[in-house]
Amino acid sequence: MPDTTLRQEIEELADEFETTVPSPPELMKRRAKSHGGFIMGGSVVLFALIVAIFAPLLAPFDPYDQDLTRRLIQPIWHATGTWQHVFGTDALGRDYLSRIMFGSQVSLMIGFFAAAISAIVGSTIGMIGGYFGGRTDNVVMYLINVKLALPGLLVALSLVSVFGGSILALILILSFLFWDRYAVVTRSVTQQIRVNDYITAAQALGATRTRIILGEILPNVMNQIIVIASLEMAVAIIIEAALSFLGLGVQPPTPSWGLLVSEGRSFMFFKPYLIVLPGMAIFFLVISINMMGDGIRDITAPEGRN
Repeated sequence: MPDTTLRQEIEELADEFETTVPSPPELMKRRAKSHGGFIMGGSVVLFALIVAIFAPLLAPFDPYDQDLTRRLIQPIWHATGTWQHVFGTDALGRDYLSRIMFGSQVSLMIGFFAAAISAIVGSTIGMIGGYFGGRTDNVVMYLINVKLALPGLLVALSLVSVFGGSILALILILSFLFWDRYAVVTRSVTQQIRVNDYITAAQALGATRTRIILGEILPNVMNQIIVIASLEMAVAIIIEAALSFLGLGVQPPTPSWGLLVSEGRSFMFFKPYLIVLPGMAIFFLVISINMMGDGIRDITAPEGRN
């Protein structure tokens, strides 16, 4: 009888503990709901993603359709604006709202794939150097130091002038610019992780090095990778816009936010919306990506930041 009572008390305490201590997914869900920056930034990024995906359905006009009879129509908030062209038209009579919508495709595509490719390359190099150490780590550090010594923007300008400003070329060039930042962080974190007991236990159980790196180390550095990726995606969007502004990035008539700003320079004092609208789109998207990345870091942090 006493044993039965004791068992019941233990079960009740266990049930109470389970109800009072949330599981990791539940804890992350609570943090996400209470994190204002993540909600705000994620909402803007999600909106931009929806616009980019469904731009062919949402855009009121073809972004390449030119009509000089309707050139430089003012946006709707201007006295002479019309609802037919909510954001007005450019110097060639193309609907500006449609071009901004399709421009989101270029910015998000280049930013996402540049950050993803550089994350894969840099994180792999960093984890290999941090885990194996010795000569392997020396080679990794040599590659990182060489890359850090190169002026990033000048290298981008040189490579774009040689290989052209196609979207594929921009993605590969920007990936080359950012991999070292992932490598530096993942190498340092891997060096701290590899001396932990669970890594030693995995080695004692006969786990292969690939299994240890992918199954034990990668999940523990993923938080840092996500934060870096959010920052680098935003930087990639800014650099793409800068290159397009200089005429070395995406070439006309492809709509790109940086190219729209460049095309509107001649009318900046008379039609400022040609620069303000794509400039605001770049600003809000970049800020929102940074806010979302910062929120993901706080939400997934093991130390329980709020």
